[in-house]
Amino acid sequence: MTDTTRRTEGLGQPLVVLKDVNKHFGDLHVLKDINLTVREGEVVVVIGPSGSGKSTLCRTINRLETFESGSITIKGVELPKEGKALAKLRADVGMVFQSFNLFHHKTILENVTMGPVKVRKMKPAEAKEHAMKLLTRVGVEHQANKYPAQLSGGQQQRVAIARSLAMNPTVMLFDEPTSALDPEMINEVLDVMTSLAHSGMTMIVVTHEMGFARKAADRVVFMSDGAIVEENTPEEFFTNPQSARAKDFLGKILTH
Repeated sequence: MTDTTRRTEGLGQPLVVLKDVNKHFGDLHVLKDINLTVREGEVVVVIGPSGSGKSTLCRTINRLETFESGSITIKGVELPKEGKALAKLRADVGMVFQSFNLFHHKTILENVTMGPVKVRKMKPAEAKEHAMKLLTRVGVEHQANKYPAQLSGGQQQRVAIARSLAMNPTVMLFDEPTSALDPEMINEVLDVMTSLAHSGMTMIVVTHEMGFARKAADRVVFMSDGAIVEENTPEEFFTNPQSARAKDFLGKILTH
């Protein structure tokens, strides 16, 4: 399947829907009337200058950040504020951060099996088999019995992706997953993410990696000053940006 057919076919029902979402940090209005619908199987890449609200947007989708007004629904259900319902939602929404957030005192295999056993009540043997398949998928199966500190940053981030996938999430959120990595490790993580995108996983990705946006996204969402300024297919956005703000942003980053 070529990238272009992937972008026009196979998208399902609305899965994550943000309506008129607003958030402040004190006097700072960090999310301004955000309206965004992400469909099943869609890969949405959120880009924009630092401080534009991208990471905050990502973190509100699983309530790591609260918001003051508007609504966010996943599969038609409004985000619960707290308690068991919120824990269940977080189990259904995979999240990969800048920092890998692995448990340092547990092996790679234990990191990946813990959620399915504790939260999904999967049998340990089944969880282990599932985890090894996922570690193979992200290319770190030989590291299963090591501890996070024994792995490179790129390997740790791939383990973090496998750990999220182990919960069989409905949607995966990536908050600048390569920004803490050395340059030579970035591609190994982006390759895993690209193959995930092409497998039909619903993904919302905040990133500075424009090559990934061009290759893997169905839609690029450009944010500035807390607002969505523009959204389009990667082809249209990168070759024919509509807003002065996007033109200025692309002019600065694509000339280097």
